[in-house]
Amino acid sequence: MYTIDKIERKKKRTITLIKIFNVVILLIIVPILIYNITIIIKYIQNPKETPDFLGFKTYEIVSRSMENTINKNDIIVVKKVDKNEINKNDIISFDNGNEIITHRIVEIENINGQTLYTTKGDNNRFADDEKISFEQIEGKYVFKLSKLGYLMNFLKNRYFLIILFIILIFCFIHIINVKKRIKNREEKRMMNKYC
Repeated sequence: MYTIDKIERKKKRTITLIKIFNVVILLIIVPILIYNITIIIKYIQNPKETPDFLGFKTYEIVSRSMENTINKNDIIVVKKVDKNEINKNDIISFDNGNEIITHRIVEIENINGQTLYTTKGDNNRFADDEKISFEQIEGKYVFKLSKLGYLMNFLKNRYFLIILFIILIFCFIHIINVKKRIKNREEKRMMNKYC
């Protein structure tokens, strides 16, 4: 049999868990929303350029040209840097006109007053055919998130939205049920108190 003390402790514990759950959701969702809104606004302002967040850009690796340093399905983060911060052996992401490529700088040359970079994938036998200019560089490699590309591909999948919607409905129903139970226990406690 429940005593008033047990009911009160359980009620406080449940309320605390609901508050913790809400805070965790806010700490996860709010930064994601801020990031996505910023990316969307920047993309609308300049659709020809990869949008950045505080100077950082993310790319999903879709080839094996940089293995074993960076693997297919890794997400990399690059940062726009000044020309003097780019050195031989740095990994950069650059726009070759058709796509963004991430390779290592193997040579830096000054030709007719212009700095040109020769790049090569770590897993490739030969250097890339075309030299690139500083203007083509999207950013210098900062770090990678291993295999996160699998998750990103899943998140793009329409089935993910259905699953997420179902999970949110169950969470919402659970919170409503917990609140109803707390209210019912409170009402019973009050009735027992006055009877």
